Amino acid sequence: MMNLGLLSGTKATKSVNVSFRLPYYTHWGQRLLVCGSEAVLGSWNVKKGLLLNPVHQGDELVWTGSVAVPSGFGCEYNYYVVDDDKNVLRWEMGRRRKLLLPEGIQGGEVVEFHDLWQTGSDDLPFRSAFKNVIFNRSWNLNVERPLGSIQNNLEGEDTLLIQFKICCPNVEEDTSVYVIGSHVKLGQWKIQDGFKLSYAGNSIWQGDCVLQKGDLPIQFKYSKYGKAGKFSLETGPNRELAVGSSDNQPRYIFLSDGMFRELPWRGAGIAIPMFSVRSESDLGVGEFLDLKLLVDWAVDSGFHLVQLLPINDTSVHGMWWDSYPYSSLSVFALHPLYLKVQALSDSIPDDIKLEIQEAKHRLDGKDVDYEATLATKLSIAKKIFAREKDLILHSKSFQKYFSENEDWLKPYAAFCFLRDFFETSDHSQWGRFSQYSKNKLEKLVTKDSLHYDVICFHYYIQFHLHLQLSAAAGYARKKGVVLKGDLPIGVDRNSVDTWVYPNLFRMNTSTGAPPDYFDKNGQNWGFPTYNWEEMSKDNYSWWRARLTQMAKYFTAYRIDHILGIFRIWELPEHAMTGLVGKFRPSIPLSQEELEREGIWDFDRLSRPYIRQELLQQKFGAYWTFIASNFLNEYQKHCYEFKEDCSTEKKIAAKLKSCAESSLLLESENKTRHDLFDLFQNIVLIRDLEDPRKFYPRFNLEDTSNFKDLDDHSKNVLKRLYNDYYFHRQESLWRQNALKTLPALLDASDMLACGEDLGLIPSCVHPVMQELALIGLRIQRMPSEPDLEFGVPSQYGYLTVCAPSCHDCSTLRAWWEEDEERRRRFFKSVVGSDMLPPSQCVPDIAHFILRQHVEAPSMWAIFPLQDLLALKEEYTTRPAAEETINDPTNPKHYWRYRVHVTLESLMKDNQLKTTIKDLVRGSGRSYPVGENEVQVNEETAATSTEKQLVPNGDEKLPVASELTGIPQKETLAVH
Repeated sequence: MMNLGLLSGTKATKSVNVSFRLPYYTHWGQRLLVCGSEAVLGSWNVKKGLLLNPVHQGDELVWTGSVAVPSGFGCEYNYYVVDDDKNVLRWEMGRRRKLLLPEGIQGGEVVEFHDLWQTGSDDLPFRSAFKNVIFNRSWNLNVERPLGSIQNNLEGEDTLLIQFKICCPNVEEDTSVYVIGSHVKLGQWKIQDGFKLSYAGNSIWQGDCVLQKGDLPIQFKYSKYGKAGKFSLETGPNRELAVGSSDNQPRYIFLSDGMFRELPWRGAGIAIPMFSVRSESDLGVGEFLDLKLLVDWAVDSGFHLVQLLPINDTSVHGMWWDSYPYSSLSVFALHPLYLKVQALSDSIPDDIKLEIQEAKHRLDGKDVDYEATLATKLSIAKKIFAREKDLILHSKSFQKYFSENEDWLKPYAAFCFLRDFFETSDHSQWGRFSQYSKNKLEKLVTKDSLHYDVICFHYYIQFHLHLQLSAAAGYARKKGVVLKGDLPIGVDRNSVDTWVYPNLFRMNTSTGAPPDYFDKNGQNWGFPTYNWEEMSKDNYSWWRARLTQMAKYFTAYRIDHILGIFRIWELPEHAMTGLVGKFRPSIPLSQEELEREGIWDFDRLSRPYIRQELLQQKFGAYWTFIASNFLNEYQKHCYEFKEDCSTEKKIAAKLKSCAESSLLLESENKTRHDLFDLFQNIVLIRDLEDPRKFYPRFNLEDTSNFKDLDDHSKNVLKRLYNDYYFHRQESLWRQNALKTLPALLDASDMLACGEDLGLIPSCVHPVMQELALIGLRIQRMPSEPDLEFGVPSQYGYLTVCAPSCHDCSTLRAWWEEDEERRRRFFKSVVGSDMLPPSQCVPDIAHFILRQHVEAPSMWAIFPLQDLLALKEEYTTRPAAEETINDPTNPKHYWRYRVHVTLESLMKDNQLKTTIKDLVRGSGRSYPVGENEVQVNEETAATSTEKQLVPNGDEKLPVASELTGIPQKETLAVH
């Protein structure tokens, strides 16, 4: 090769040879590749990345490759699994790796980087729930040596510099990290002579040690050593360092040993909707500032987490229907319902104070009066706004808030004004404003408009909601409590978001869920489905903005119905029920595929199959009225729905008209149910956009349409049904989730949990495991098909376990609902043949809660109602009244309020002690007060060594057994 350095008249510079080494087992046809930020590693173009080569070393398959770089080189990089054409099959999770060649490494040297594949679990400690809350003290340590620097110089050809590096996010104050191992410089497994590492920031500990080349291989482990002689050694097998047998041996080896291996971190929490909280100062509903008191109670009870339902504005209809917290008017705006009006000003006049006191007594009912409470708060807030609007709107704090939020705040305020002006949120009814544009928006919100005060009032309310929630969120972080929010799967059809971004939604569709534990007839939530293809064009900016906004207040969040991100149950907009839908995306049954199987009569299979015999059977003597009003007889004894009854909504509308005319002989609800049964009596659903594509109707075997088919057709359709629902979609849904979910997870640093209940495709749990998404386990809804009751002791680590949730009955109500089920539970779970008590007495509640806190799950989160069941005095309220939601009722009133105030719960030391003893006894972490030392398994295991800590020079105590015992590693937060 021509020496370009000679031609330019300058001396050629020797390159540093950088070698990558990663142990990883691949499947046939897979390769490993390293790609990074600099051109030599592809500039993040995987197609131009560095392919690695495999070599067997002992029991490991190690991938290696090298590249020449200049001295002082630095870049970011990651590893990828690719096929022969360099198409990405899998990629590392977590943060990008950093390669920094320290000063002093000269050209011609060989530098080897020993890495371990980064999983989603490796990124969990960097999520704000751990980094900024639970492990906050660890992240505030002073940096002793910057990342990538080295302290030692090599002298002689046979010397070798090893830089040890480990991520250890959970380090208490006055604690250091050491390496101990087989070499004399690592203490020869004597802890007192271990090699101390320095803190490099971001939970990374590093240190470099000079050895002789002949010293390798060595075995070692990492250890923590802190105050009063407390130390902990890594779990799992010993780590080993070896080099290959090539002539070009490295003189610098940089280890990146992943996470410090220790017992998985586990915590507990409480779940309660914001509206359900009751305090002595609230106005008929829980308020954001009440969270401070709730956090105090959580800390006293041993909880590291408080979980809420969605808190966005849902004011779509202007009535109690808006109590449904998952139907957002705006995914950015907070709900005025949770405003504490007393905190709006320090100088509220006496007449308004008196009005607040009167409202407090009037609204202090058993349940939330949604309409009266919201109206009262807005009325009082308007009076205070009228007095202080100039002061607030011209303040620096408001100006800062407005500039940071105006992208969503202006459209939100304009929408609220137009909703009230036109008396509907249906923006298709707003005349020239039905189509959103920035020009129209600016005219609506201009300071010169007659309604500018109305616009500003909405700014004012959102500003104060932001201040109040921010104060509560900051208080929770300071107390070591994670505030967990809820991300609804949909938005209301008549919302700010569908007005401003109509291209992001499929407005002719509706979102729901197929039949499952919650509702055997399926659910129809009414939200339009997402246009994911359109959303991906700007890298999901709407989602990223939504999650960024959420992260201002929360450090963890629950993804509602995460199955909908793999695939959504899509229904036509005109549907009212959730049964006759299809999955989107999904691979349909083609007409050609069906014809090859001998299926030909597509009209017969895809239209309601209505015969006179069925009408007589379902409606009795009433059948002639049904036939004459809703149906046409298109051939003898065969019927079809009339055009004005061709959808579920049309049927319901006509039925309502008949009821108002007193023409119905039976109840409207029963007749509607029976007519819907007729309408849903189909086997195949024809695709509205492509009539040659079909989808099998859910539970098609239950229909008379199917039962009247010949055996051949039945067998074919059953086989294709099972293929559609349980086999052919798996790869598509996996790819769909792996395209979308990483973009959502990367949009914030919140800890992400996914509600994965219902009909679960087999691809869901592996993808969630790969992305370290924390799943949900409810004991009465096991994911294992052969179990009636889940076994908490067998749950995986990356889960939240709970005895109940807001979408089902509470622990007490569930216990009382079904005597036979109660007996089966008592026998199979409690292990008793005795007759179980008819009520969920405190001993039963304690047993079930203890099962959950002792589970391996990362989190055990309990609805407050289930915790109150631990004490008899709190169980006087009928159990059925404590249920938050009934998923079978689309118009359920979400209004449950706890019947005891937070102030009373704070005074109940007996209940707090009972709960905290459960948490502590299970080995779970709990918030530690200023004068409290947390005692856990690790402390107990090491406390016997305290007397061995010498004074003076820092030496580590001798341990009797320090070699690692090989055991299965757990992917965990440590």
